[in-house]
Amino acid sequence: MIFKALADSSRRALLDQLHSNNGQTLGALCRHLDMTRQAVAKHLGILVKADLVIPLWQGRQKLHYLNPAPLKQISDRWIDKYEGACLRALSDLERGLEELNPKSK
Repeated sequence: MIFKALADSSRRALLDQLHSNNGQTLGALCRHLDMTRQAVAKHLGILVKADLVIPLWQGRQKLHYLNPAPLKQISDRWIDKYEGACLRALSDLERGLEELNPKSK
């Protein structure tokens, strides 16, 4: 569900907007996007189902907050686990290139 939510550029723009100014109303979020209020509400609904946005009522206002926990879980599970291998590969490449051309130092 998270990847589906992140696949749309409008939803990523909403997440970016919440990242820069967390706790916004639907109206405030609409001001930053070139789409109807109903479209923004629909995108927010998908983000809420993916647990990337948490809506909280504050009096009569519904504020939307970014929930970075699912993104951190993706990073921990999929990205960080391959980071070491990538760094080792770059280091090996650098060492191999230096061996081919030792005078470049």
